[in-house]
Amino acid sequence: MSEIATGTTSLLKASLSRTGKWAASFAFVSGAVGDVLNPLGPFAAYIALVAAVAAAIIAIAMVLRLVLAAKAMPALIFATSAAAIAGGVYGIQQETNSQNGIIANLVPAVAELQQSLGIVSQKVAKIEKTVTETQKTVEEVKKSTDTVARTTEEIAQTQIRQAEQGAETQKTVEAVKQTADTLAAGQQQQQAQAEKLQATTEQIAASIDAIAKGFAQLAAQGGAIADPKRPDEFYHNARVYELAGDMLNARHSYLAFAGFDVDAIDPYTRFATLLRVQDGKAGAREVFGQLAERAKAPSIKLVHLLQFDDAQRLDKLNAFIAANPNYAPAYFLEAQEFSEDRLGSQTLADKRSEAEALSKFVSYEKDGGLLKYFVDQTQLADWLDRSRSRLAALGDVLDPSRFVPTLTPTRSNAGWSMTISLPEPATAISWRLGDSGPFTDTGLMAINDQRTGRAMPNPSFELPDSTAATTIAIKYLDIRGRQTGPFDIRFDPDAALQQGNKQILDQFWTSWIAFDAGGNRGLVYFTQMLSFRCAIKQVHYSLNGAALDKEIKMPPCDAKDPYAIPADYQPYFKVKDDVKSMAVQVTYTDGTKSPVREYQRQ
Repeated sequence: MSEIATGTTSLLKASLSRTGKWAASFAFVSGAVGDVLNPLGPFAAYIALVAAVAAAIIAIAMVLRLVLAAKAMPALIFATSAAAIAGGVYGIQQETNSQNGIIANLVPAVAELQQSLGIVSQKVAKIEKTVTETQKTVEEVKKSTDTVARTTEEIAQTQIRQAEQGAETQKTVEAVKQTADTLAAGQQQQQAQAEKLQATTEQIAASIDAIAKGFAQLAAQGGAIADPKRPDEFYHNARVYELAGDMLNARHSYLAFAGFDVDAIDPYTRFATLLRVQDGKAGAREVFGQLAERAKAPSIKLVHLLQFDDAQRLDKLNAFIAANPNYAPAYFLEAQEFSEDRLGSQTLADKRSEAEALSKFVSYEKDGGLLKYFVDQTQLADWLDRSRSRLAALGDVLDPSRFVPTLTPTRSNAGWSMTISLPEPATAISWRLGDSGPFTDTGLMAINDQRTGRAMPNPSFELPDSTAATTIAIKYLDIRGRQTGPFDIRFDPDAALQQGNKQILDQFWTSWIAFDAGGNRGLVYFTQMLSFRCAIKQVHYSLNGAALDKEIKMPPCDAKDPYAIPADYQPYFKVKDDVKSMAVQVTYTDGTKSPVREYQRQ
């Protein structure tokens, strides 16, 4: 044991001779630094505690022979010296109650150094007063900070914490809570309180073209933008959230886009669709009504009026077009009001209105005239494709000569039967003779029209045989009860009689000639041609294939009794037994000729 003690003493003396001076110097410097820094905290106590723990650990390690004593002894001496000197300094500080440190109390230069370095703490009373004043001005400082970006939720949370400071702040917090449901109001709050993230309309110089290009690039990139600031970024996020089924965030993003007052139609029509699904048409009308009150963009006002019902919506749309006749998207939206998808079944008037509006919309495509109204160019392409497809399906509905009523007169011995043919189903038909006077309703038949589900209007009326050439006006009510017409149709009794007779002759030409009819051998009858002779100018014929060098002389047409055969006229002529065939050609009163018709004798 004595040898171990002697060895330890020798080792201690050797270590002190080697490390004692510098260890004591460093320990003294550590204590001095801790004393100078005392205003910031009890650093002398910290140094003493750390050094004491370190010395204990080193000593235990030496005893347990975990480290070589020769190597650990210098560290033990340094730790012990630092603990002793720092502990002594801390003890003197406590006895003398030196808040600024012992050295600062003894040496004024050190105190001045502390003040220049901002180390000396302020008086407690002054600190409390400053904290109180600082708390009162926190809101104003936050409002004036141009570099702090806040989201609507962070601003709301900050204001909730500030609610404890006063009733006025509490009112502000409640206002934020009330407006947090809509990003439009939240955006206004951000603009007023957190560096004005959302610029007003006057501050936005980006064109629709630039926004569209930015949107296209973001669409190709995919994914939501974490911190959107531009209109294209908000629109992109709205589409991403909407397609992902996150309708709340989609709604907020659409509202943020609307806050920029960009005059583009596709973001607002898509937003309106989302709102109608979530809140119904009334809810969509309310939201867009609020936007339209603040907005200058015609597109927002246009989509707002689309949220009204039926006739009111169409009236407002027509008023918008009258005030903005060159606003191209309005014509596509007007066309939808008359479409088959909207109405279920279309009248001719509906089809014409749809075709006219679509034609007007497509006409603006020239020279890129539609690009300025769309951020998402795929939406424009869809509208154009739908327009062209519908125009192709509607055909020549805009040709006024194709879809008008026709009048087919049929002469009988009693007078004229006038048959009306309409281009679409009707619920009532009326006519008038001449250019003035009341119209006469044709009445209803005892059968239902399956196309309308109502009684079918009578498509005919009668006129006396004495009716002179005149104009007959026809009008009707379509399936929506809208009047169509009147259409003026010229009626010429002589021309109508000739045309009717000609039609019958052409249709029943096999009955022009009859050989040996009724057992009368050797006779050729032409009774049918004689009955409808008002359409015939000449009749030439030949027998057995010879040239058409013979003629059948017809009696004059009697317009009062056109189908009667004169008592002194024979409707036949005789032929020899060797006649086996007969060829006939009729020249009509309008100058046309029939084909040469061949008849064989049996």
